[in-house]
Amino acid sequence: MAGNVSTLAYVAQPRQRRSLRDPRWVRGALIGAALLFVTLFLVVPLAVVFTEALRKGPGAYFAALADRDALAAIRLTLLAASIAVPLNLIFGLAASWAIAKFEFRGKALLIALIELPFAVSPVISGLVYVLLFGAQGWFGPYLGAGDHRWLGPWANAHDIQIIFAVPGIVLATVFVTFPFVARELIPLMQAQGRDEELAALTLGATGWQTFRRVTLPNVKWGLFYGVVLCNARAMGEFGAVSVVSGHIRGETNTIPLHVEILYNEYNLQAAFAVASLLTLLALVTLVLKNLVELRHRRAREAAAASDLRQFAT
Repeated sequence: MAGNVSTLAYVAQPRQRRSLRDPRWVRGALIGAALLFVTLFLVVPLAVVFTEALRKGPGAYFAALADRDALAAIRLTLLAASIAVPLNLIFGLAASWAIAKFEFRGKALLIALIELPFAVSPVISGLVYVLLFGAQGWFGPYLGAGDHRWLGPWANAHDIQIIFAVPGIVLATVFVTFPFVARELIPLMQAQGRDEELAALTLGATGWQTFRRVTLPNVKWGLFYGVVLCNARAMGEFGAVSVVSGHIRGETNTIPLHVEILYNEYNLQAAFAVASLLTLLALVTLVLKNLVELRHRRAREAAAASDLRQFAT
């Protein structure tokens, strides 16, 4: 009797697996639709960018990149990213460590504030800085942004330009890239728990030693991934930077703003040439993302194999 039951189970198992599978034509249709979507909305636009950028030959392509205004836009973009990314790196590490490893009042409010840039339009965030630091803003008279002779000795006392200058662009970039590092690290740290940190503290390690030797090595790949995404957004931001920049050629235009100006002037080849830099940045970001995920997966597999060997011995 037992043999008949095992035979029936053996015969029914492949049938059950086949019944849970979709027909081949369904799988083929879904895969084909996915490939068609990727081709139309990802591959074709990328091909158009590089085709238009090189339409007049490599000489015109590099001439567009060597233009004085284009070089100024590239320098300003790199400057804004080089300031915004480290600031968000430091804040993201501190905020994620506090949220994931400790309990305190206002924790939910802090998480909501971190996610605020995702909910607010970048144009609105740029407008907020204009209302704060512009010529007619709250702090404009104190900073010296505009003509405020009616304030007497307080007028233009500090001569600090925020809006339509580099500081405003940096502030807008910091705001829109604010959540990326923190939102990558918070779930990772919460999943890892606090056992290793508590063990380190029990063994006599200080808080800084625990963070440097336990917490940071455990999140290094997630941290790197967050920095890559933060840098890509910082270099490609348009809305908030457009509001606070003033569109001054050669001074306050970043790469996306310079592309817009060239496109509006019908200088399409130069616009696509400069835009190809952002496209290359997106491709590099994608490659780095996949490398980080592959390295992280291999590290997890190696750790799991090590634990299994220790358990077996």
